[in-house]
Amino acid sequence: MTWTLSAATSFAQFAPAWHRLQQAGSGAPMLSVDFVAPLLAQFGTGKELLARFERDGEILAMALLTPQSRWTWSSFQPPQAPVGLWLAQPGLAWPPLLAELLGALPGVALQLALTQGDPMLAGRPPDQGRVRCLDYVRTARIVVTGSFDAFWAQRGKNLRGNLKKQRSRLQKEGVALRLEMCREADQVAAAIADYGHLESTGWKGDAGTAVDAGNAQGRFYRQMLEAFCRNGNGSIYRYWFDEQLVSMDLCIEERDCIVILKTSYAQQVAPGLSPSLLMRETACQQLFASARFERIEFYGKVMEWHQRWSGDVRTLYHVNYYRWSWLGALHALTRKICSWRPRTINAPP
Repeated sequence: MTWTLSAATSFAQFAPAWHRLQQAGSGAPMLSVDFVAPLLAQFGTGKELLARFERDGEILAMALLTPQSRWTWSSFQPPQAPVGLWLAQPGLAWPPLLAELLGALPGVALQLALTQGDPMLAGRPPDQGRVRCLDYVRTARIVVTGSFDAFWAQRGKNLRGNLKKQRSRLQKEGVALRLEMCREADQVAAAIADYGHLESTGWKGDAGTAVDAGNAQGRFYRQMLEAFCRNGNGSIYRYWFDEQLVSMDLCIEERDCIVILKTSYAQQVAPGLSPSLLMRETACQQLFASARFERIEFYGKVMEWHQRWSGDVRTLYHVNYYRWSWLGALHALTRKICSWRPRTINAPP
């Protein structure tokens, strides 16, 4: 049993093995070759390594890793990736795998961090010996069971009433609402250009972080979604007020899951209107009616509006593996001390 390291530029050569591992597990779409290959192409720095664990000639685990310092490594984690790029055959124990991987890394690696693990995809290991885990963020999903009417009846009165009022208002004003879904690869480029225009009208445009057809983000989403659409697993939702595009979702799918990767909406709509929530209601109606998926995943940090749509929330996690157990304990103590804040005690009058 051994880990073999090569430059991440060799990913295409080992893509079939990556695909087999992804399919042997949960089949999560954001761990598919169609997602990872363009992610590396657009956001890789050239320092990334592809790690492969083999036994009797069979690859049983793989990871994309990047150096964080002279002594620390982590999984390759651009912001566009919802989960860490780590795959392992179901049933393999974490500690022996990580011990051998840490020892195989260049130089004297003291710590390996596998970031943004999802307990639905790989069970969180216990803190034991050289393994230490940290909570990352809470994330939400919608479980698609039963009818949409039953699901909607369980939502809060404020959400249901608010969206009903918005629809009534738009109907009185003669505004036609329309949801379109793009699933064809040759339509993706135009859809990404539309998405970039929407996002550039908001704070991301002001901050220079909006998707644009000409930047790395735009190229990634175009390449990735074209690949997913060619395989029948990509979908882009557009929502319209008459002829005004007001909201969009970029989604990928596999097996029983659809993941909403990104959402944007027009900033210049009339006050009191929520284009993304109106789009979400209509899209959910269609997804419940199709009965194709069991889960609608949001990923990212759970927001107040997520909780209006679902109470199904779980915590993503990081796994840290240390060369020595005492180093993990020291690191944990340091974090605890740094996070401590003295209470303010008001002096008596």
